[in-house]
Amino acid sequence: MAQSNFQRLISYLRPHWKISGIGIFALLLVNGLGVWIPLLIRDGIDTLQVTFSFARIAQYAGLVALLASIMWGFRMASRTLLFGVGRQVEFELKQRIFEHLLEMEPAYFAQNTAGELISRATSDVDNIRRLLGFAILSLANTLFAYVLSIPVMLSLSVRLTLLSLVIYPVMLVLVGLFSDRLRNQQLQVQETTSRLSDLIQEDMSGIALIKIYGQETNERRAFDELNNELLAANLTLARTRNTLFPLLGGLASVSLLLILANGAGAIRDGSLSVGDFVALLLYVERLVFPTALLGFTITAYQRGEVSITRVEAILTSQPQVRNAPNVRPLRVSALKGRLDARNLAYCYPDAPKAALSGVNFTVQPGETVAIVGPIGSGKSTLANALPRLLNIGEGQIFLDGHDITTLPLRDLRRAIAYVPQESFLFSSTIQDNIRYGDPLATALEVEHASKEAQIHPEIQNFPKRYDTIVGERGITLSGGQRQRTALARALMVDAPVLVLDDALSSVDNQTATQILQNLRTGTQHQTVIFISHQMGAAALADRILVMDQGRITQAGTHTELVAQPGLYQNLWEQHQLKEVLV
Repeated sequence: MAQSNFQRLISYLRPHWKISGIGIFALLLVNGLGVWIPLLIRDGIDTLQVTFSFARIAQYAGLVALLASIMWGFRMASRTLLFGVGRQVEFELKQRIFEHLLEMEPAYFAQNTAGELISRATSDVDNIRRLLGFAILSLANTLFAYVLSIPVMLSLSVRLTLLSLVIYPVMLVLVGLFSDRLRNQQLQVQETTSRLSDLIQEDMSGIALIKIYGQETNERRAFDELNNELLAANLTLARTRNTLFPLLGGLASVSLLLILANGAGAIRDGSLSVGDFVALLLYVERLVFPTALLGFTITAYQRGEVSITRVEAILTSQPQVRNAPNVRPLRVSALKGRLDARNLAYCYPDAPKAALSGVNFTVQPGETVAIVGPIGSGKSTLANALPRLLNIGEGQIFLDGHDITTLPLRDLRRAIAYVPQESFLFSSTIQDNIRYGDPLATALEVEHASKEAQIHPEIQNFPKRYDTIVGERGITLSGGQRQRTALARALMVDAPVLVLDDALSSVDNQTATQILQNLRTGTQHQTVIFISHQMGAAALADRILVMDQGRITQAGTHTELVAQPGLYQNLWEQHQLKEVLV
């Protein structure tokens, strides 16, 4: 059964129930003292009417000051404890969100933009923190103020107390009428904020492209439209709040007017003493503030409730690719690198046809196999399937005879080093990027991997060499340099299987050929799957698989395939024609 937002809120607080309980108990003491002080003032007024004495005034003033100081201390303690719980829950939620996102497969991030996820992990979590701090403190304070004050007020004067409370049902109805509107308007604000965050993140990442195509005006216009939409949503919410909150404050003040209007007659006819009248005024005044604050509390609650829904949408999403029950650890060092595909099939969600269909092949340990074919033939899907970046069914891909769906994901991905088409680099040094998979690797090991990837000579020409900062996503490097740095990073892992998904597309054919030659001669123990459109480099592979429309249509050595009429022969002829033209 799905949990309500209130139940989720309780689950956030449960680990901190002791601190929360102490904070709420401190609030109870604050309100208890708040009830006692008006009674003390009442007694002082009634006593001084009989026997006036400056010493007695000083006595009562000192006692009131002492109780007010104690009350201030308890109030500070309650705020510190409850706001501290809010901060702790904020920390824990951010930690949970980040750790959960690390478990999700790449397809999840294709459906949920980075800006949206960042907004939920920051802005929405911040709203939950306010709900757990300010809103809970305010609600508890209001509850205690009413529960403790009203019985004492009734003991002083039932008639005047009921008159002062007659307006509160109207306030509750008013809150109910505005509640749904506030929630929907708050949701609109937060969703628009997410879209704006996504636009900023995307434009900052693609700033070079924006400048190259001179699209600053269009991007400025797109930002202006979203920013205006956010402004309109915020103004709509502000208008609703600015209508509700003054109404609540004004209605709460009506109670004070009713006491003032009817109290004089009660004093005149002797049914109420002056001290009781002053105490009633103080009690009503005590209730006016938390009641007037109810509007802000409602806003914090509505924001928090919307944010809980948005945050839980992340935390309750289940990764499609995960470890099977009772998986057994795999000794990566014992693997030889044999790969088998048996009737491998995969279809992307909502796709009209399968990306892979009936794919069968065997790659022997230490063999270098090139996979070629036209764009959209399924090569990248196959590359993503090998390390289980896609949700592949059981009994279709085997590593050394082990069904990859039965292997721990961590061990499988340590066994298969994968270099994707887009070579992502972190905003750090070249050295840190290369040894990302093995942070304890020595400088000599980093240099050796760089030489195999044919990037070492260029790194030597950089001002700080291996300590050069590559910038966000490796923006300071060329496309070919980024790809070879990513290749060096994969080589550092020393996995039994290396998959290159068109990972040398920005590298010239001569360099790509040299890299592939290094992989064949320098790492004979390593199985290499080389997906590429560079036919000259692919021709050096031990064997070539030709893909078309999600199937393997041809297989063999370069010499065998080039002699057969078919797709490979056509691709090779196109390659030779390009070479002649160049």
